[in-house]
Amino acid sequence: MDAAAGKLSVVVIMVLVVVTISNSVSADPDMLQDVCVADLNNVVKMNSFACKASFSASDFFFAGLAMPKPANNMLGSTVTPANVMQIPGLNTLGVSMARVDFGPGGLNPPHTHSRATEILFVLYGELDVGFITTANVLVSMTIKQGDIFTFPKGLVHFQINNGSGPAAAIAAFDSQNPGVQAIATTLFAAMPPVSDSVLSKAFQISNQEVDAIKSKFAGYP
Repeated sequence: MDAAAGKLSVVVIMVLVVVTISNSVSADPDMLQDVCVADLNNVVKMNSFACKASFSASDFFFAGLAMPKPANNMLGSTVTPANVMQIPGLNTLGVSMARVDFGPGGLNPPHTHSRATEILFVLYGELDVGFITTANVLVSMTIKQGDIFTFPKGLVHFQINNGSGPAAAIAAFDSQNPGVQAIATTLFAAMPPVSDSVLSKAFQISNQEVDAIKSKFAGYP
């Protein structure tokens, strides 16, 4: 084997190693046991939760999505999560759900899930839904009872009930804990607060307008 061929072989091997490592790191790890029910009180910090020493059927059960929740808040919507924090048995399983209840005009405001794709099923009512791509393209439509719409992982998206009656939907995620960041709340209700100068520059508004918006989110979770 000449020197050129030898160097090429080394490069190919290095590329294969990098690709293999990259794939193993980026993919969710396979489960190493049948179940790993989350010990939510364990002080050990890791990616997911430590396993409980013993478990029961109740660790895999949650009745919280069965009935509608009141949506009498500033946004007119209520999200009821069903993730690993409510169902410890979901630990390491890579799935979760949520229910979203909307009053007339209710909005599930623009937000992202950094760790999951979302698929939404309308239980009843009608919703205007959409997501925005990284090229700033809005992808939106109106969906009704029985329809499904998908929101790609990490992209800003929203749902609004423009109807005169209530609406509800069930969301499913490919993560035990998808995470959520509501854009307005993240920027205007962060603690410590984001500087007025940052927000006024970003949104091209005055510091007084920034403070007025922040005041509306005072005490908002």
